[in-house]
Formats: sequence, C-alpha cells, structure tokens
Amino acid sequence: MIRRHESYAIGVTDWGVQSFRYRGAERASLGGQVIVIHPDEAHDGHAGIPTGFAYRMLYLEPALVQQALGGGRAPPFVRDVVADDGGTAGILAEAFADFPAPLEPLAIDGIIVRLADALARRGDQGRVQARNPRARARVEAARAYLTAECERAITSADLEAVTGLDRFTLAREFRAVLGTSPHRYLVGRRLARARALMMAGTGLADAAAAAEPEESPLAGVLAGRGISPVSYAEWLRIETAEADLAKALGRGERVKLHNSEAIWSACRPGHD
Repeated sequence: MIRRHESYAIGVTDWGVQSFRYRGAERASLGGQVIVIHPDEAHDGHAGIPTGFAYRMLYLEPALVQQALGGGRAPPFVRDVVADDGGTAGILAEAFADFPAPLEPLAIDGIIVRLADALARRGDQGRVQARNPRARARVEAARAYLTAECERAITSADLEAVTGLDRFTLAREFRAVLGTSPHRYLVGRRLARARALMMAGTGLADAAAAAEPEESPLAGVLAGRGISPVSYAEWLRIETAEADLAKALGRGERVKLHNSEAIWSACRPGHD
C-alpha cells in the first residue's frame, strides 16, 4: 500500500529484512540499519524474508526540525534512505528505552535536537531556504488553522484570510517550511482523526462522519491513496494487535504479524 507522511519517519530495523519502495527504487533495511523517509515522499512497506521483521520508528514534525536547527532553512533532505548510522540508531534506542512509558518533555526536546543535528549532518544542505521569519510565522498560522479546523471543508480562500498570503505564495512557503503541501497536511490530520476514532472502537461509518466534512468523505481520502475503507479498518485492527503483542512480549518495538503483509497487499492491486 502506497502511503505518505507529513512528518519525517526515522527508524531502525531490529531484525529481519524491512523492504519498501521509495523514490522509484526497491529498498531493504537489515538489522541495525537506520531508515530516514522524508516528509511527503510516497513509499510502501513489506517483509523482505518469510520470517518478517521488527522495527522502531519515530515520526518527527519538519517544523520541529527546522526550529531545532535555528530556522531559516528548509528541513534537510536525506538522500540515503537506508544507512549504517550508529549515531542515529543510538538516539532511537534511547527514545525507546522505556517504551511504552511516555518520555518526559525535557527528554523529548533533547531527542528532537539530536535527531535534527543527525538529519542536518546527513542531509542535502543545498535545499532552498525558507523566505523570511514573517513568512514562517504565516505558515505556522496556516498549519495551526488546518489542525484545528480539519473536520470541516477548508478552501484556499480560508487560508488566504488566515495568513494574508495569496494561495500560490502560501503553497510555496508551506512546502519550504514543512516539507509538504497544505492539502496533504490536511489529509494527514483527517486520517489521523479517523484512525484514532477507529482504534478506540468507533465504527468506520461513524469515524468517517466525525472526521470528515461532507465534501471530502473518508472513503474518498482513502481512495486517493489507493486504499479501500475495509482494508484500512483491517490494517488498524492489525496495528492494534501488533502493538498489544509487543507489550505482551515486553519489547519496545513493533512486531510484524505474518498476516499483516497480506492486508498490505490487498490494499493496492499490483503491489510490488
């Protein structure tokens, strides 16, 4: 199943072979290797060997990365999606040391800074800089508005009124600062809302009604990502089961169930 995140996905493969297609090529991460997927980059995921794999993954907002690096530059782009990177692997190990217990705020801040430095160290520093502090403040206003109002239809005119920028300038600045478009960010917020409802036991239809405006039903959002509502609901069920299994084993990692790959395959015809 092809999917995107509006955040960085930074993880380490604990064992097995974690395979996925990314930027037009098939990739594979072995035990101990680190994966860095840039925001808004399409990718899938599947086991590279019959015995599956286990991994730990953090999702880091691009705005936090930019803030940690002092602002002024777009979030770093890491070209080597899979690498032997002991430093980043160590940061992830520290972040998951007491999982599933939550991290304290000070610990979170420290991990964000170290991950941001790691991304900058490995990233493409030739990326376009964000235009100016005033533009970044307006992008933050747009982001906050999209998050708060994600349950209703939002137009470009709405964002123009909130930010004072025309729609094309806003789209350009939004991507420069956050690494994704306003629309994709909004879709991500709606899917996160629906996912939270369904994982809490809400039925698909009720979750769709609560999380989506009439103009953009959940089924349509999922279809745009090549996913059927039934497959998405089943994937959520498996996600919950995997998390419960990891807790039962006392392991701070996601344990892949063998049948979850069948669900991923069913989500998108022609799965690689």
